[in-house]
Amino acid sequence: FYSFYYFIDDSYIEDDKVSGFRATMFVLSKVPELGDTMFIVLRKQPLIFLHWYHHATVLVYCWYAFKEYTAPARWFIVMNFAVHAFMYSYYALKAMNYRVPRFVSMAIMVAQLSQMAGGCAVNLWAYQLKQNGEACNVSEHNIKMSLIMYFSYFVLFARFFYKAYVDRRAPRKGLVDTRGSSATASIDHSSSNGTAMKVQ
Repeated sequence: FYSFYYFIDDSYIEDDKVSGFRATMFVLSKVPELGDTMFIVLRKQPLIFLHWYHHATVLVYCWYAFKEYTAPARWFIVMNFAVHAFMYSYYALKAMNYRVPRFVSMAIMVAQLSQMAGGCAVNLWAYQLKQNGEACNVSEHNIKMSLIMYFSYFVLFARFFYKAYVDRRAPRKGLVDTRGSSATASIDHSSSNGTAMKVQ
């Protein structure tokens, strides 16, 4: 049984080929996720900043962290996979024309926000370990870049959530259904005329 410290300290690739393979597949999965932007452009749907910014930065950071065998990245991978499991289950139900209650899409966005907050917490934890002179298999530069990335995601998703579900003054057109993704996040707002705006 390993401690929490182990999961933020030791490299997940060098000593464990299974974890290394899973991490490799995770990193590679970010390429087709970025390609999702192409479909939005080809369908001439609105492409909002949150969508392409999130996809592009996640792809770059994943490759960067993978090169370093960054230990805290195992947290990011697990959180991302967990949120994606619910998100794509929601998507599957929507694709099969099931009427999913609005609170489900809200819950997915809350999970996304929790993921971003968790990412910030893990980075701060790793930084504190290094400041205390303890071994932690991640560079300070990686921690800073990851912290900036996660914090910016949190701000952007919080703003999106507020406009979609809280602000009564915000126009509601096009904000009917929501889906989310993360390090990595996908939100799909379908309007009454059948068009959709997707953020991932």
